[in-house]
Amino acid sequence: MDFGLVLQTDPPASKVVSLMKRAERNGFSHGWTFDSAVLWQEPFVIYSQILANTSKLTVGTMVTNPGTRTWEVTASTFATLNDMFGNRTVCGIGRGDSAMRVAGRAPNTLARISEAMKVIRALGSGREADLGGTVVRFPWIKEDARLPVWMAAYGPKALKMTGEEADGFILQLADLYLTEYMVKAVKDAAVAAGRDPSEVKICVAAPAYVTDDDSPEALAHARDQCRWFGGMVGNHVADLVSKYGEHSAAVPDELTDYIKAREGYDYSHHGRADNPDTDFVPDEIVDRFCLIGPVEKHIEKLNALRELGVDQFAVYDMHDAQEKVIDVYGTTVIPAVNG
Repeated sequence: MDFGLVLQTDPPASKVVSLMKRAERNGFSHGWTFDSAVLWQEPFVIYSQILANTSKLTVGTMVTNPGTRTWEVTASTFATLNDMFGNRTVCGIGRGDSAMRVAGRAPNTLARISEAMKVIRALGSGREADLGGTVVRFPWIKEDARLPVWMAAYGPKALKMTGEEADGFILQLADLYLTEYMVKAVKDAAVAAGRDPSEVKICVAAPAYVTDDDSPEALAHARDQCRWFGGMVGNHVADLVSKYGEHSAAVPDELTDYIKAREGYDYSHHGRADNPDTDFVPDEIVDRFCLIGPVEKHIEKLNALRELGVDQFAVYDMHDAQEKVIDVYGTTVIPAVNG
């Protein structure tokens, strides 16, 4: 199993670079960041420094969207980094929850994401693409260029499209039941589309918090540090409930039931441990969606995720123990899972 590190691009950028270097030293293969232009610093500028200061780490967006950048600009940016550092990027893409809403726009439609994925992948891999009537190709791109595009999804239509079109599936939660359910939906869609389902990489991304023991006090602190994640996922779940209704056959209750007490969301606290808009997230959801507790609990859940077909676990590392989690994963968790 591969391991990734997910960070916000909060200033100073030097800290983001330092944590990514630390991750590579500890056996992580991927470095991911958020991409919301208003809330955080520009990730692609920081990627150039991460890539320059690492030797093997692959970097990518978790996630960009097709609404805040024109598609040829997104493709050119990734392709330039690949030309400079040797095909070490992945374009993670989604609807643009925070990026679009903070700028006063609605998240992108699936149709728009589908069109964008085709254009970005083609241009970033050295092929022609149609920009709405004008066919273009980067004249400077190398023959061995490649740009995989991974899609974030939760709902049935998005899962189906991921299996049909994307190079990888980003699932932002680590609940075992929901992982099995959603991975199956993606793989089934790939098969129905005539694709080899093994070609679709599966990446589960969630917070991980390592405690020294399983005392009530230690677990309570870990949950409070990771509760923000249930709020972040809840934004997407609320959209699904709005579209399909409560207790819909199209969306599992295991995903939707917990947001009943959700009242609103302030994106100024998005992805932060002190988010005041996540009181509605119960401990059960934190335990299901995240990896918390002593090292043995992390290893147990990661092995279970691997059995469900997960190729990469990406650690959301936004809490008060960033360095500790990276180091413990490097010294103990990753060797145990991959040993």
